[in-house]
Amino acid sequence: MIFTAPSSSPASTDTLAVIGSGSWATALVKILTDHGNHVDWYVRKEADISHIKTYLQNPNYLKGVKFQPESITPSRDLNTVISKNKWIILALPSAFLEATLEQLKFSLDNKIIVSGVKGLLPKTKSLVGDYVKDYFNVPPAQFVVISGPCHAEEIAKNHLSFLTLGCSDIKTAKALKSKMSTPYLSISISKDVVGIELAAILKNMYALVAGIATGLAYGDNFQSVLLSNSIEEMKAFLNQRNPTKRNLNSSVYLGDLIVTAYSEHSRNRRLGELLGKGHTVEKALEKMNMIAEGYYASKNFAVLKAECSVETPIMDSLYEILFKGKSAAKTMQQLVQKLH
Repeated sequence: MIFTAPSSSPASTDTLAVIGSGSWATALVKILTDHGNHVDWYVRKEADISHIKTYLQNPNYLKGVKFQPESITPSRDLNTVISKNKWIILALPSAFLEATLEQLKFSLDNKIIVSGVKGLLPKTKSLVGDYVKDYFNVPPAQFVVISGPCHAEEIAKNHLSFLTLGCSDIKTAKALKSKMSTPYLSISISKDVVGIELAAILKNMYALVAGIATGLAYGDNFQSVLLSNSIEEMKAFLNQRNPTKRNLNSSVYLGDLIVTAYSEHSRNRRLGELLGKGHTVEKALEKMNMIAEGYYASKNFAVLKAECSVETPIMDSLYEILFKGKSAAKTMQQLVQKLH
């Protein structure tokens, strides 16, 4: 179903910035401007900024999305973009976040940091929420995480999508929800910040394994078993790492896992498919035109499992294929014996 965005809407009194220029960042800019907000948009490359100003669209991602000139101000001056805005929405790959924020010349104390990042940070080996708290003194009440089954490509077409905003302060989450409300979005609010961050990381890894199974022609019957085992593994892992009351059947957990594992838009599934079809890890990565976060999540797998005693055969198998040189076919055959 396609929903039409309103032609105009009252602008927000709180200023907003989006950091990043990939497909998800572009989708978030679309959501915010469709509601009537103005967005200061940090774009790293000058050539991309020039294209956006001239043609009012991202030259590399979601090219069908056009912005109104008064709705966006693209800039490559990170410090200016962040200093003048209260809401800072991080929407770039986890591999680049630390290096980007290291450019800052001032504190983020009075900012509300919103993370659309779905990965573990490679240098500090931390979740985004922990990183901004430990390195920039951002308190939990000023940190929000965005997640859910919501591909940027479908946002671009105004397809109905579901998002969850996680924050320890419900008022902060509600304030952000009010800035993102559009006819094509259903937005929920949760206090399970850490669980949502972890689930977003794990589902990318499980989707990679689902892609490997697809590449090996395992079929739909096996995929259903793989995903049912994946959600069980995720549940056990989350309950040990961050025990709290949560419903794993909610869209932000199970829904996001399903769409990432099955959708043609899923870059993690695509990378897995290439591996299943016999490509080496290096060749498969070369063929990807976008970053598959599951690869980096698996690379930091030891950190995720630290002080965690639960069995994680699916994540273990992925790590062996990606970083121990194990055969995808043989490893999947061994994994089959551990599923039920």
